[in-house]
Amino acid sequence: MHRAPDLFSYRKHWAKRFGVAKQQPTSRVEMEALGWDSCDIIIVTGDAYVDHPSFGMAIIGRLLEAQGFRVGIMAQPDWTSAEDFKALGKPNLFFGVTGGNMDSMVNRYTSDRRIRSNDAYTPDGEAHRRPDRCVTVYAQRCREAYRDAPIVLGGIEASLRRIAHYDYWSDKVRRSVLMDAKADLLVYGNGERQVVEIAHRLAAGETIRSLDNIRGTALLGKNLPEDFSLIDSTEVDTPGPLAPPVDPYQMETPGCSTEKAGDQTALRFERRRLDPFKTVIRLPSYDQVKEDPVLYAHASRVLHQETNPGNARALVQRHGERDVWINPPPIPLTTREMDAVYDLPYSRQPHQTYGQKKIPAFEMIQHSVTIMRGCFGGCSFCSITEHEGRIIQNRSEDSIIRELESIRDHSPSFTGHITDLGGPTANMYRLACNDPEIESSCRRLSCVYPSICKNLNTDHAPLIKLYRRARELKGIKKITIGSGLRYDLAVKSPEYVKELVTHHVGGYLKIAPEHTESGPLSKMMKPGIGTYDAFKAMFDRYSKEAGKEQYLIPYFIAAHPGTTDQDMLNLAIWLKRHGFRADQVQAFLPSPMANATTMYHTGKDPLHRISRSSEKVFVPKGIKQRRLHKAFLRYHDAENWPLLREALKKMGRADLIGNGKHHLIPSWQPAGTGITPEGRRNHRPSRPALTQHTGLPPRGSMSPRPKVKR
Repeated sequence: MHRAPDLFSYRKHWAKRFGVAKQQPTSRVEMEALGWDSCDIIIVTGDAYVDHPSFGMAIIGRLLEAQGFRVGIMAQPDWTSAEDFKALGKPNLFFGVTGGNMDSMVNRYTSDRRIRSNDAYTPDGEAHRRPDRCVTVYAQRCREAYRDAPIVLGGIEASLRRIAHYDYWSDKVRRSVLMDAKADLLVYGNGERQVVEIAHRLAAGETIRSLDNIRGTALLGKNLPEDFSLIDSTEVDTPGPLAPPVDPYQMETPGCSTEKAGDQTALRFERRRLDPFKTVIRLPSYDQVKEDPVLYAHASRVLHQETNPGNARALVQRHGERDVWINPPPIPLTTREMDAVYDLPYSRQPHQTYGQKKIPAFEMIQHSVTIMRGCFGGCSFCSITEHEGRIIQNRSEDSIIRELESIRDHSPSFTGHITDLGGPTANMYRLACNDPEIESSCRRLSCVYPSICKNLNTDHAPLIKLYRRARELKGIKKITIGSGLRYDLAVKSPEYVKELVTHHVGGYLKIAPEHTESGPLSKMMKPGIGTYDAFKAMFDRYSKEAGKEQYLIPYFIAAHPGTTDQDMLNLAIWLKRHGFRADQVQAFLPSPMANATTMYHTGKDPLHRISRSSEKVFVPKGIKQRRLHKAFLRYHDAENWPLLREALKKMGRADLIGNGKHHLIPSWQPAGTGITPEGRRNHRPSRPALTQHTGLPPRGSMSPRPKVKR
């Protein structure tokens, strides 16, 4: 894999003389108190400003400060005019614009396209403090405020919209966000390497237009360098019966010549060796993918094949008269660099101007610690891989311990409970390919699906050692593991499962099998339910040995591409048999760039070779069917019984309607309850819907009923 300059090897900018700010300024008054007359970089974000390493603006701000730059934070500005965007003055180098820790559309709307009533990243959870398509609106206001100031987009919202993409909320294919935002540069991924290089090169006098060769960035209108080769995406992966199949895993591309043999014309495919790091793949244009679902699925498949920093090639896509050029992904951070990033002097508190207001997201994560980044699971509905990559980036034990000690010694609300030691996945710490050469050339979308790769190191010993060392710290009373556990990896290490269950489960452990049926699981790239059963057996065994009454709480997705009504019925029967009552259900939400979103939009499966005759994926799209799939997950809710009765009769399963333990739903209906098949509610509920999985078995079930504190 290519090497990259160490993040902290750059010569510091002259403004380092101003030192470290207790919290980076959000107003002119705060700037003047620091002795600043201007900011070098201004970060505009859709989240409240929290100086904590779980918030992107804090990491980037502190990192740039460590490089010697003066950084101002503009958090949740009033976007209805450009006035708020002038509050800190014109930045000397650039505006950095981000929607925040969440995509603004996911943040504001449910999977049913209803506006959410709160925003966890806003003081007191207040809703409506950010606009739709936050990045685009903020960038346009920055341009209005200072027309010639460079604008750099970043964060997950920009990252997942770097090419033409299907937008669920408008139900159409939209252009790259670079076009709509009229920005100069887009940073995708976590962004530390890119932002540091951008800042130093601009400070050295380069123009924003000259920064066209930085990995992990996208830009408009780059010309093809003379020593580069341009190939069409159909040479990498054929979207139809256009040519003999080409192996997308080889670093060769086919050319063809014709020669006559009698009355026949034969095609001879020649192979030419190309340097992958000087090769650009031209994707179908925005106009093509907008009109042709097959070409959209093809472009999505090619993009996902080019996500490994070790072998990814640049991509280019035409948008009208201009090209969007996407450079290969950034080189992952080393452990030394990760440690340095997380050792920066965060105050770990919301900005002082919020006073006593509570920021729900901060309240949840303030005593959690990130130990790694990335995920090689490749779940098709998840965008982590597209954003953070599938190569795990780890912190050292010492760095993690230092952060735990800092929380213990400095957090005013710390009571001794660390709420999480994890990352995108709880148990991928220090897991990687056994062979760096194989890792740098691999194009698999997942290291664990359809089975765990034989080259993957699944040794959990470093994580067990970390848990034990963390527990020994004076003042640390309890550490629970709250982030997603990959149980198909966990079962490979019974010692890890025992350690987790004995010491780090607070009564309930939430995991995500997502479904029980092979059809939807194959489209999700998730293991079969048998793996869940194996993990549950371990969990129950070690809980019993520890003398603890503990419960697994499984999460499931409704209406995922590839899911039929029968699949959801089978899942409901499984839930009833195992005594689970889901109070919060998750319906599939097509986020930009995810493989499952491609399935939703096109009806094609980009996990396999795309052709015009390839498998058609069934997609539950209509509101009535999506409501039905959610109703199956909440089979125990009387509101859903009329809808389920109608569906069961149509499916020929009226035998599941009755008043016995073996029936799914009863034949009677409580007075004043129920949602009709047409979606009309028979009454207005007197209380809001519950918001947590309780895992409580239904009354009369043979399963034990866990004790729940009220």
